[in-house]
Amino acid sequence: MSTRRNVLKALEENKGATVSGEELANRLNISRAAVWKSIQDLRQEGYRIDAITNKGYCLAQDSDVLSVEGILPHLKANFMADRIHVFRSLESTNLTAKKMALDGIPPGTVVIAEEQTKGRGRMGRSFHSPPVGGIYISFILQPRFDAAKSVLITTAASVAVCKAIENVTGISCRIKWVNDVYLGEKKICGILTEAVTDFESGRIEYIVLGIGINYNTAQSAFPKELSGIAGSLLESGRLSGSAASRNRLIAELIDQVLEINESLESRGFLADYKSRSFVLGKEILIIPTAGSKQERNLSEGIPASAVDIDGDGGLVVRLQDGSVRTLNSGEISIRTI
Repeated sequence: MSTRRNVLKALEENKGATVSGEELANRLNISRAAVWKSIQDLRQEGYRIDAITNKGYCLAQDSDVLSVEGILPHLKANFMADRIHVFRSLESTNLTAKKMALDGIPPGTVVIAEEQTKGRGRMGRSFHSPPVGGIYISFILQPRFDAAKSVLITTAASVAVCKAIENVTGISCRIKWVNDVYLGEKKICGILTEAVTDFESGRIEYIVLGIGINYNTAQSAFPKELSGIAGSLLESGRLSGSAASRNRLIAELIDQVLEINESLESRGFLADYKSRSFVLGKEILIIPTAGSKQERNLSEGIPASAVDIDGDGGLVVRLQDGSVRTLNSGEISIRTI
């Protein structure tokens, strides 16, 4: 690890507290001049580091540049630092994760970006991914079930997102089937799951799970077409203080996703999913599959009632003729009665 990253690690471990230059130099076995140079480099990267006369350096509590060093102090023990990859800008974290998986990077690897220039959502849509305001993260996972049950990881991921947000910020979110996370009436998180399967066995070789959270995106920063639809945690007014930061939320999200993935086939998360759903018991429209957002018409579709979530994460619906069917993919909207 470079001198600069070692200095950052020490500052992150003592975030909000002052650490003397002498202490940093002794701890890292480097010169005071090397500490000073590292501090200047980190400031250039956007870190808010205050120099306090006769006391030392302090990484400000509200400094929230994404980094491995900022994430690690909040993770559960024994998570390997070399499994976390943080980038300033990527076309898509899912695309990079898929390339890494093909190159043999092990399951459990996490790809994070401050910005996505070509972020993607479900059904080929774009995902608005501006710098600084969001969390854009992809996991390389290797579940042990066939493709028919792949909706399980998507369902589980939405629960992991809700639990992570609640544990870090105290904010309770709800889920719209399959995997959209809402705060109030606005969507704050989208999830895109992509799988590569063995065609002979039907077994999934690996899954790339992409999660995009609007963390502190101002409403004015969303494109016009998303106005009134997309929201962010910022709107809750509860993101101030040391407890809430993107690095800490990412750490909690990593813990939650990997924990749920390990016990995926037990389906233990489904009860939590149902309790957070705002679809069950509602009248809905099943929206026909369309090639793009512009081709969808959320006021047209097949009327039905949302009845239950089955053991594989599918939505059980009752059609107007009284017949019951299960949706394992697709899209729905809440009917206005």
